[in-house]
This record gives sequence, structure tokens and C-alpha cells, in this order.
Amino acid sequence: METTEKYPDEDHNARRFIWSNGLQNIGDQIVAAKTVLPWLLQSAGAPGFFIALLVPIREAGSMLPQAALTPWVTGNADRRALWMWGSVGQGVAAALIGVVALTMEGWPLGLAVILLLAVLAVFRALCSITSKDVQGRTIHKGGRGEITGRATALGGAVTLAVGLGLLVLPGAVPTGLIAALIFASALAWIIAALVFRGILEPEHDADKAGERDRNWLWDCIELLRGDRVFRSFVIVRSLMLVSALSTTFIVTLSQEVGENLSGLGAFLIASGLAALLGGRISGIWSDVSAKKVMSFGSAAAALVLLALVAGARWLPVGVNAWLLPLGFFAVNLAHTAIRVARKTYVVDLAEGDQRTRYVSAANSLMGLILLGVGAVSGVVAQAGSSAALLFLAAVGLVGTLAAGRMKDVSVG
Repeated sequence: METTEKYPDEDHNARRFIWSNGLQNIGDQIVAAKTVLPWLLQSAGAPGFFIALLVPIREAGSMLPQAALTPWVTGNADRRALWMWGSVGQGVAAALIGVVALTMEGWPLGLAVILLLAVLAVFRALCSITSKDVQGRTIHKGGRGEITGRATALGGAVTLAVGLGLLVLPGAVPTGLIAALIFASALAWIIAALVFRGILEPEHDADKAGERDRNWLWDCIELLRGDRVFRSFVIVRSLMLVSALSTTFIVTLSQEVGENLSGLGAFLIASGLAALLGGRISGIWSDVSAKKVMSFGSAAAALVLLALVAGARWLPVGVNAWLLPLGFFAVNLAHTAIRVARKTYVVDLAEGDQRTRYVSAANSLMGLILLGVGAVSGVVAQAGSSAALLFLAAVGLVGTLAAGRMKDVSVG
């Protein structure tokens, strides 16, 4: 049974956890499939086909491999070392993206970035599994949400500063500067690994060989069919995609009504400010009730989308000039709260290797679901960005109700 009292060396480990994950969040925000990488490919003349692949490759690529990696992870007692390798791998992949940004253009650049982003995503999957496992064994229940939120806020603060710097630059953002930011992010991942090395992880036996031989696909199906609480979490998390998939359509909606939100600095400011403001607060609230934070976040995102669609249809262009950027920020803020809450929920949901199974199976299933929901919203978007946003708002409202009915695993 997990305790709500502090673990040995917890204060030391908490600081290491905040800084290492905060540095990783900086890399995630800068080498981002929704902002910097599309800007890079577009400015270098890469075909739109490669730009459209960025988000699916990054998101699904970091989720799908997790169940397959789990038997190997649970067969290793030193989960801290595995996280470090994952962070170093992301740093190396990011550095190579910086190299190709300076040496290629057109479709060769697009292909190289997609391949390197896929490699980065697999290493990100390794960090995702092991991070929650190490956190669950070094941070007490009731303190995990705040740790995750503070790490999120740290990444958001740096991203906000970068966005403000880009916003004041005259003219277009040069490719050399984008490459420099990517190199800096690669260094952040390497430093994160060194920081994480200092975590004092309790001794933990590796999983038995029989468990390592478990068929990962059957394990996902078995959990989904036989574990009602896990099944509920996966369903609710699927419905939370309202905040993850809608920002792209907000940008295209702004273009349809005559406004331009495509400035790289504005994108980074919105995502960085949302992470900075929402990270720590949503972390504290998630320790009280993670399911309520998910429910409120989904409701907020859905209502904002409905307001934006209504505004685009009935309000003048001058009003939409400030309404759309504000809505873009609000949805990012809701997304930050949902991300922190769902991470806290799944860490609190189970103990030991069962937690690792939950995390990996949920993320692998989410990779498939993400591709499916993304494809459906893409088809709906053929009728316009407003139609896609209305579809996602409806999904979010259902998610609000479903999250409210989940088992509450937080300390209250």
C-alpha cells in the first residue's frame, strides 16, 4: 500500500526531478512538431506532406512503442539509467535535426527531419515509461502533481522568454537562429540526463523472466478487457484529445477570417505562458483530485472552442483579431492542466511494475487512438476548420462527463 508520507531522500530527489524534467520540457517545447519544426520546414521549402506528418510522428511515435518496451524496462532494475539513455538519445537526435537544418532544404530536409523525429520519439517513449516509475518510487502520493507541475512551469518560463525574443526580431526568423535553438535544446536534454543521474533510487528487483516474455500486445488487450479502472482511464484520456488536436484548427480558422497567428514567436509565447501559469497550479490541484482537473480542463477547452467558432461566424474581424489569440492561449492552458492531471492520475493509480504496465499500455493504445481521432477530425475538417472545432468540442464535453465518473485515486 502506498504511503502519503515522504519517502527517504525525497527533497533531494524532488529537486533533481524538477530540474531534469524541466530541462526535458524545454526540449519538448522548442523542438516541437506544432511550432518550430513546421516553421523550419516551411521556410526551407519542404513539401506540405512532410509538415503534415510532424505531429502524428512525434505524438504516436512516443506512445506506440511503450508497451513493446515494457518487458525490457521491467527486466532492468536500474530505471534511472534507462531514463538517462532516453534523454541522451533525444539530445543526439535533436542535434542531428539542427545539423540537417543548416545543410539541407526542400524534400531532403523534410525526409531527414521526419526520420530523426521518429528516432527522438522512440527515446521519448523510454523516458515516459521510466520517469513515472522512478517518480512513483521516490515521491510520495500527494506530492507528485506539484513536482510535475513545477517541471512544466520551468519549461514554460524558458519557452516564454524565447518566444518574446523572437517576437521582437525584425523580419522573418532566420534558419540559423532556429538551428541554434535546436542545438540549445539538445544540450538541455544532455544536461537533464546528468541531473537525473543524481536521483537516489531505492533498490528494486528486476521483473522475472516469465514476465519479460509476456506478449506486449496481448498484455494491452488483457488490461483493457479485464481492468475496469484502467479501461475508464484510457477512454477518458482519449476524449481529452480535444485540447491536443484543436490548436492547429484555431490557427487555420484565424487564416480563414483574415487574421494571421503563424508567427513563430506568438506560438511559443502562447504555449510557454500556458505552461508557466498552468503547470504548478494544476499540479497542486491534481494532488487533490486529478480527475476533477481533467474534467474541468476538458470542459474549458470545449467551451472556448465553441466561443471561437461563434465569434468567427458572427463577430467582426477586429474583434476576432484579439479573440482568436486569446482562445489559442486558453486552449493551451487547458491542455497543460489536462497533461499534468493525467500524468499524476496514472502514477497514483497503481504501484511498482503494475504502474509501468499501466503507463506503457495506455500510451501505446493512445498512439493508435490518436491516429484514429486525428484522421476523423481531418476528414471533418474538409468542411472547414469550424466543423473540426465543433467536432472536437463535442468530444471534449463527453470527456468532461466521463472524467467526472472516474474512480478518484488522489489523496483528496
